[in-house]
Amino acid sequence: MRPGDQGRPHDAYFQALNDELKSHGPMRPALLIDLDRLDHNIEVVRRFLARSGKQLRLVEKSLPAPGLLRYIGERIGTRRLMSFHQPFLNHDARLFPEADILLGKPLPVRSAQLFYQQHRGPFDPARQLQWLIDTPERLRQYLGLAQGLGTRLRINIELDVGLHRGGVAEPRALAPLLQLIAEHPQHLEFAGFMGYDPFVGMNLPELLGTPNELLAKVMTLYQGHVDFTRQRFPALWREDLTLNTAGSPSYPAHAHESLSSEVAIGTGLLKPSHYDLPSLAEHVPAVFIATPVLKRTGALRLPALDDKSRLLSWWDVNRRETFFVYGGNWQADFVSPAGLRLSGLYGRSSNQELVNASPAVGLAVDDQVFLRPTQSEAVLLQFGDLLAVRGGKIVERWPVYTE
Repeated sequence: MRPGDQGRPHDAYFQALNDELKSHGPMRPALLIDLDRLDHNIEVVRRFLARSGKQLRLVEKSLPAPGLLRYIGERIGTRRLMSFHQPFLNHDARLFPEADILLGKPLPVRSAQLFYQQHRGPFDPARQLQWLIDTPERLRQYLGLAQGLGTRLRINIELDVGLHRGGVAEPRALAPLLQLIAEHPQHLEFAGFMGYDPFVGMNLPELLGTPNELLAKVMTLYQGHVDFTRQRFPALWREDLTLNTAGSPSYPAHAHESLSSEVAIGTGLLKPSHYDLPSLAEHVPAVFIATPVLKRTGALRLPALDDKSRLLSWWDVNRRETFFVYGGNWQADFVSPAGLRLSGLYGRSSNQELVNASPAVGLAVDDQVFLRPTQSEAVLLQFGDLLAVRGGKIVERWPVYTE
């Protein structure tokens, strides 16, 4: 009997998913969220929050499905979201009317204007929304928007604490921003700072600094901005300001610093492969792509070479089976069954990806192939409803955000 006829190409974990998807799945590319593994990662974060005393802000772009955000938020006990995209921000305000939302990047003022034009419901932006601002020019634009709308905007200032992706890089550069806020209290309210520092946990060469050394630099820069604000603009300072920091790669490093009030985490809760970092060693992969095998065509045959292609499979046992899967060309790597590989000779396809393997791989038509995404934010939006699985069974279907 050939291995592919045995019907068990995977280990026990993926075989259970294979059987479930063949019986109850969509038989097209699907994005799976393993709730048992996600629960483990949630518990890791919960322990961090208990140790550090910090709040958690969930990064919506990395978890772009309301059901997924609600699942995590309820288990961790947070109503704080970080949004990066105006259409999604409007969805957030409608679906999570009790949320506190911080923008994760400065949006063009036109995007902010569209948010207010489209906003409906009980969510109150004047109390629950913080716009991220990076320059005096942008703040003046937002001031004009607030004056035109007859409302007040909460302003969080982006700090450059070492990432060098924009934001205020030195304390004295805060002065024009804070002065403008102080001069227009009816339209602008200072809400805090955001200092993003993923490089602290990104496994950089030690020549550039250990994680502890990098964190120390980050917090020294952050402290400088806090001190400047408290000394030069004491009327703007409040103890309940949002002092946001970290990201999935760096949040564990913040367990013992007491300056920041909250950390932002998203992708780390799912742990795609680009987050296989020492800082996230306690986290486990909780997201996979599954797609069915459409065709099994034997040894690799290349266009124009036709039967001459058999020389390739004679030379390389890993080209003796060819499978065409449903879809392909994702930001992802094959994870099960072991031994699958793309053909650089045949080329990539987003329609029917060609995959080679040895006969021992054991795949048959309609079996599922499993991949592990390299990231979450773009990949999770490509498959329609997310399939939440527990114990190898589909238990929920979560629609993702749309425009």
